[in-house]
Amino acid sequence: MSAVFRRICAQFAVVLVFSVGATAAAAQSVSFKVAVAEAASGHEDIAEFYSARDYAGIWVGSDTDAIARRNALFAAFDAAEKHGLPASRFDANALEELILSERSNHQLGLADVRLTRAFLDYGHAVQSGLVEPAAVDDNIKRRVNRDHDRVLLSGLLGPDPFSFIRELAPSTPEYARLLSEKARLEQVLADGGWGPTIQGSDTLRPGDTGPRVIALRDRLIAMGYMPNSVGRSYDAALQSAVVDFQESHGLLADGIAGSSTISEVNVDVDQRLKSIVVALERERWMNRDRGERHIWVNLADFSATIVDHGEVTFRTRSVIGANTSDRQSPEFSDRMDYMVINPSWYVPRSIIVGEYLPQLQADPTSASYINLIDESGNVIDRAGVDFTQFTASTFPFGMKQPPSNSNALGLVKFMFPNRYNIYLHDTPAKSLFGREVRAFSHGCIRLNDPFDFAYALLAKQTADPVDYFHSILETGQETQVNLETPLPVHLAYRTAFTHTDGELQFRRDIYGRDAKIWAALAALGVEIGAVNG
Repeated sequence: MSAVFRRICAQFAVVLVFSVGATAAAAQSVSFKVAVAEAASGHEDIAEFYSARDYAGIWVGSDTDAIARRNALFAAFDAAEKHGLPASRFDANALEELILSERSNHQLGLADVRLTRAFLDYGHAVQSGLVEPAAVDDNIKRRVNRDHDRVLLSGLLGPDPFSFIRELAPSTPEYARLLSEKARLEQVLADGGWGPTIQGSDTLRPGDTGPRVIALRDRLIAMGYMPNSVGRSYDAALQSAVVDFQESHGLLADGIAGSSTISEVNVDVDQRLKSIVVALERERWMNRDRGERHIWVNLADFSATIVDHGEVTFRTRSVIGANTSDRQSPEFSDRMDYMVINPSWYVPRSIIVGEYLPQLQADPTSASYINLIDESGNVIDRAGVDFTQFTASTFPFGMKQPPSNSNALGLVKFMFPNRYNIYLHDTPAKSLFGREVRAFSHGCIRLNDPFDFAYALLAKQTADPVDYFHSILETGQETQVNLETPLPVHLAYRTAFTHTDGELQFRRDIYGRDAKIWAALAALGVEIGAVNG
């Protein structure tokens, strides 16, 4: 039985039940309401919703509004897989069978509440995600913005349930582009994928020939990085395609297919689809206004950007936290309020006792460029301190590095005060920005172009941001500069994303977080598959 025919039968079955005589209808109405009250009693918001309606149904009636709601919900369930949601959990056919199988008003009352619960489950999933971020990884500090059930139920009673349910999903251009890329790659999967992988990991260079070069060429052609061509040699056209591939995968774009490039070229389409599905889930976690102007740090891309009205107006490379349990950069959103020019570095307690205390116990003169300070900020003469008497829990001092060119924070830091003690800053260790993988810090985000970043922020509040910045810098004095308009800042983690022109990008899962998210989604029934038909 087709889905369309099944729905016609379901509509007819409901109309038949609600078309009996007046006396019987009155009795059945009482039976229906008792069933609704019984089924809704375990959920406060659902119970209040039905109580306010005198326990009248919203789904299984024969009126045009109920029919419209049913059809809207069934259509949404049919499209659930498109959003990367589990088809088994949002099964329109199962709901249709439920209506077909129920004949008494009591049974239909129970079914009405069941459809309401199914709607709320879908609404939360498509609007704000299937899984709780913090349950996947402790370093995902994202607060999911979930509409209250009352809000969802109230919207359902509006004049256009189709539009209301459809618009629960994120409306960001990125979400729409990811959906489009998901559909495209599902078709690629249905057509057989990108062909044989490249055997071995030895570097391939311009001028090389042989079957491995042919495999590299064939996969890049299948992926769309070069037009159809035939050849056994690593020619200029293949080199150009390798550069394009490297740029869209966050690799060193040198046109040489080393082990990293070959490994990424060999990633199959189903794995790329998993990355997109995870990215869709992450978009749902952030289904809120990010600010017309905001700062976007993609940890997986090792980049920091300023976004104005959806367009990237500034971009710089970044260094993120090292891939150890105590140094990974967390994911969260906050508000940048000010910058500090010529900053001091107040060494975090974890670094003091974990790194500097052992050094001082071995040699009290070590790290002489950092001052030992007491609770009041007074500098302590370390010559009078026996460091061997202290443990990590009893060490009573702080440590502070005064402003200088060699300061660990460089010459400027950008502050969005938060409980994780994370911020953006300059660094004297400039060479790290030339690395392909840039995970070296204790958790904070280092910027390759911090001065230009400062100019871009200050341009909104001063006519000559460069002169203003350097007039303060040249004093050598630690100076706080408030942003007249604080900016939202988002520390995100995207291994699959698009540019505004629609070009799909992939990055390596440096912290392994997306693998955890995929495992959580798969456990809930999400599957990767080719398109049907």
